[in-house]
Amino acid sequence: MNRYQRQIVLPQIGESGQKKLANARVLVIGAGGLGCSLLPYLAASGIGKIGIVDGDKIEESNLHRQILYTPESIGDFKVNAAKVFLNKQQPDAQITSYPEYLNGSNALTVFKDYDILVDATDRIAVRYLISDAAVLTGKPVVYGSIHRFEGQVSVFNYKNGPTYRCLFPKATEAPSCAEAGVLGSSVGFVGMLQAQEVMKMILGIGDVLSGELLIYNTLTASQQKFQFKKNETIAITNSFYQKAHLKSEIKTESFHRGMLKSGVFIDVRELNEQPRLDIQNLKEIPLSQLEKQLKNLDKTSYYYLFCQSGKRAQLAAEQLKNLGIINSFAIKEGAEQLKKNEQNVVSK
Repeated sequence: MNRYQRQIVLPQIGESGQKKLANARVLVIGAGGLGCSLLPYLAASGIGKIGIVDGDKIEESNLHRQILYTPESIGDFKVNAAKVFLNKQQPDAQITSYPEYLNGSNALTVFKDYDILVDATDRIAVRYLISDAAVLTGKPVVYGSIHRFEGQVSVFNYKNGPTYRCLFPKATEAPSCAEAGVLGSSVGFVGMLQAQEVMKMILGIGDVLSGELLIYNTLTASQQKFQFKKNETIAITNSFYQKAHLKSEIKTESFHRGMLKSGVFIDVRELNEQPRLDIQNLKEIPLSQLEKQLKNLDKTSYYYLFCQSGKRAQLAAEQLKNLGIINSFAIKEGAEQLKKNEQNVVSK
């Protein structure tokens, strides 16, 4: 117990609290900036079982804020690299990595093995998925988000309390970090606030941010708290979940030659991102401009969307589907992999 002595001497923790941490099971959804900030603190505290879900691979642009990774990690699955780091930091913890995106088909199965869920994602649709699956499995969710220098933290579905849908009844898209920009230390601050909420719930101490949204501005060092109540009219049932998250799942496909003849490729990366590709029937439309360009797209066509890792491609496919373009597919491969396909893709 010498490793945890500085925690155990706290009267709110003691040996009984340390045992609670050892028996706790926490799932972190997202191994990006927020996940990388909070995971080391969860593992170092002595939490016995930690799961990490993310289908992303590491890119160079991640490294300024995703501190578990190094240049040597580029191209690896984030969850696998995070597991290696955490196993070295805390050999006694059981770290389970899930190198896949969370979706309607796997969420309920994965969630059942954990006590607390941590939403460290940056996709609006996934946040609703996490919230709904948490209600059906009876799990609390620690939420965190960051926009430039401003962060938000809350706890949903804690002891049947308010959920994400109670706070945000309707989806409102926000620009990603790639579009809006972000400072690594701001992300780290929000991630540590999330870790603190996890610790309070496990230990049964302090005031959990249930029914409260904490907004912190890292530039002005100012914070606000807003209270919100449970919306009793929102009923998350199995049929609701099926309709919202299974029947509407975004289609993903691996690249194949038939795509070149059957549809239009859309590169949703920013125009300064490399490598640029020269593919038959290619349009270069950054994700931030996609909705504005809708009038230039034929709603009856097939569209194949790609980016660097696949995340923005899924966001774009989601956006097109919501705007009435049904045949929108996110390509699993990123630009680097497409460039290597010498038969069908030629670098500019």
